[in-house]
Amino acid sequence: MHSLSHHRDGSTVTFQLAGVLDAMSAPSIGQEIDRTLAEEEQSQLVFDLSSLRLIDSRGIALLVAIYKRAQAAGQKVAVTGLRSQPAAMFKLLRLDRLFS
Repeated sequence: MHSLSHHRDGSTVTFQLAGVLDAMSAPSIGQEIDRTLAEEEQSQLVFDLSSLRLIDSRGIALLVAIYKRAQAAGQKVAVTGLRSQPAAMFKLLRLDRLFS
């Protein structure tokens, strides 16, 4: 089970992901994020992963793809709230250095 919510604060969009971000949920979450980002300009994206229990390679690939698109558009991307298994994955893959 997964959930995605977001809110805007000026030019910053914060996405809260909860549950599991895996091969089953990544495609629909990616579509929801793309729809949200197409609505307005933003200069910073924040992914709050404090309620995320599990992430797999597909979930990581989704976040990296969003990061690359945002960087190409001159936007900043941050990940907050990493804990448990997602934190271990980010450290293992050294993504904790990529996402400020």
